[in-house]
Amino acid sequence: MATANRLVNYISKISRKTYKKSKESKSFKNIGSFGSIFDLSLLKMKHPIVVSSTDGVGTKIEIANQFKKYNTIGIDLVAMCVNDLIVQGAKPAFFLDYIAINKLEIIKVKKILNGIVDGCKIAGCSLVGGEMAEMPGTYGKNKFDLAGFAVGFVEKKNLLTKDKVKPGDILLAVPSSGLNSNGYSLLR
Repeated sequence: MATANRLVNYISKISRKTYKKSKESKSFKNIGSFGSIFDLSLLKMKHPIVVSSTDGVGTKIEIANQFKKYNTIGIDLVAMCVNDLIVQGAKPAFFLDYIAINKLEIIKVKKILNGIVDGCKIAGCSLVGGEMAEMPGTYGKNKFDLAGFAVGFVEKKNLLTKDKVKPGDILLAVPSSGLNSNGYSLLR
């Protein structure tokens, strides 16, 4: 219990680094509560549409365990979720994580959380909460899983849908930064 409480305090501290506005940081005092809060009035939108996504990092977890490198897997977790928002025109607003682990290892979990915070900063969204589950009967020694949940908003008139794509539109491609979550199954 003491380890879990230390991690909750740590999450409360580092998640503040993802808040974009001073008003937002004052309103978010909900880490450790049962649900996360987001003030929609901060968006200043007339007709906001909610876009949400959930995903994980797949078998990249095995690579992270093999190399004991946990500081970037959280960045990928955020990216997997927010990319699904962006392609619909939504701006990511907030993110929640779920970490299921055999036994809480404070150093490993802090590295994962720091990566999630870095991912949220890159995506321009706030880390508003999440869940950590210690599950020794489900996960073997040193094993864990991650899931993320992102929510974004777009003005109704700006929502990107397939009916807005027409012949003659310009298609832009962005090069990959390298192998990403789905590519690790193929690599392995």
